[in-house]
Amino acid sequence: MRKVSSRSEADTVRAGRELAASLRPGDVVALYGELGAGKTAFIRGVARGLGIDERVSSPTFTIVNEYPGAVPLFHFDMYRLASSDELFEIGWEDYLTRGGVCCVEWSENVSDAIPPEAVRVEISKTGAESREILISGEGSA
Repeated sequence: MRKVSSRSEADTVRAGRELAASLRPGDVVALYGELGAGKTAFIRGVARGLGIDERVSSPTFTIVNEYPGAVPLFHFDMYRLASSDELFEIGWEDYLTRGGVCCVEWSENVSDAIPPEAVRVEISKTGAESREILISGEGSA
């Protein structure tokens, strides 16, 4: 497990960018943290690290945003899902085999759909701008 201290949104983005260096096509990054913890900022960093320059925003109402690249990014937001059944209905299993990286916000809402080998990122607020980021499973995904 790796612990990262973030003092700003830029630090959180940087942590995501650093994680991206170890990610491979087919990897899943499961994010956990309360509303406003910085999950989308972290995923913005993952996108930058994968060479994706598009504006990254949370897909709260669309469930998934797709960002093309040499390794595509599939950004899921499970906040509004009641169960993993809804995730499977939108083709979750297909996304896992499309050769991209799947980043999943609110993973706790679909825990039974998250592969056991997923990289786990827990972001906790420690102050107005500061965060503690715990990353586990890195390199095993």
